[in-house]
Amino acid sequence: QVQLVESGGGLVQPGGSLRLSCVGSGFIFRNYDMSWYRQVPGKERELVATITSAGGRINYADSVKDRFSMSRDNAKNTVLLQMNSLKPEDTAVYYCNAYSDVVDLIYWGQGTQVTVSS
Repeated sequence: QVQLVESGGGLVQPGGSLRLSCVGSGFIFRNYDMSWYRQVPGKERELVATITSAGGRINYADSVKDRFSMSRDNAKNTVLLQMNSLKPEDTAVYYCNAYSDVVDLIYWGQGTQVTVSS
């Protein structure tokens, strides 16, 4: 059974930091590109960051560049999203995503809420 389980969300004040974690199971984690997306009610899901399967390349949305940092540990089937200098507009449900273009499969986590508010 494939699972992606996110954790680390919560309420933080503007300027604060949070670290999101996503643990995968039930699939060959090291073969998948991993991404973080976020979604606000009434809006489309937005790509935040992507890291390639071996971790050699990371891309960020312009809105989070220089504030967010994504990493992965294939030995632990884990990806992290370190979020610094958080802004109210970062408030969203954050989703972990796994994608393999080799087998054309995509998996989603259940999401974790991040709220940035004073």
